[in-house]
Amino acid sequence: MKNFLQIKNLEVELEGKKVLNGLDFEIGKGEIVALLGPNGSGKSTLAKVIAGDLKFKIKAGDILFNKKDISRLPPEKRVKKGIALAFQDPPEIQGLKMDFFLNSMSQLDDCFKEEKLLKRDVNKGFSGGEKKISELMQLTCLDLKLVILDEIDSGLDIKRVEQVAKIINRYFIQKGVAVLIITHHGDILDLLKPNKTNIIINGRIVGKDEDYKNVLRTIKKYGYEKCKKCTKFLSEE
Repeated sequence: MKNFLQIKNLEVELEGKKVLNGLDFEIGKGEIVALLGPNGSGKSTLAKVIAGDLKFKIKAGDILFNKKDISRLPPEKRVKKGIALAFQDPPEIQGLKMDFFLNSMSQLDDCFKEEKLLKRDVNKGFSGGEKKISELMQLTCLDLKLVILDEIDSGLDIKRVEQVAKIINRYFIQKGVAVLIITHHGDILDLLKPNKTNIIINGRIVGKDEDYKNVLRTIKKYGYEKCKKCTKFLSEE
């Protein structure tokens, strides 16, 4: 499968501290890719760097999207190219109704909308699960090539996880949008069945496998801290 996001030897700093260290990563067109790792390993950092968060400083390496370097592009230009990130804790916008907001930003006719949220202010008083749905509602209205979902399943019960997975499948996967899903849990991976799963530790990809169940089993057996013993899926590169 042809890679349309390629990250090569990426080194990134935040406030003078190195947070990504010679990282290599890739996603093929239309692929579902999972990213797993312990807290502080660089999962969310990588997501934000791909999306163009300006507080992170790229010191070395390349981020290529459709063979073009986007490492210096601001986030709004990356969105125009079809890259968007779902926020873990999206802001509340008092006085702006969800239905008006979605209609004003929509690039597509076929968007997901949860009726009970449409007449409420954007994220105002939303539960954790409702905020996740709100983020997905907004993302499904954009003409995307790559969607980055950072712990979209965090804190959700199994019913909500199933709903989230159905939305991802219907509005992204079936349309050929590549999905990068960052998670700590196996439930959503069982529903989405990623093409490949990567392990990140200390700002580097240390292992990858096409069999996500093998990755989960190995993590359960060894733990993240001993992932270098997980020879069944460690990259040989």
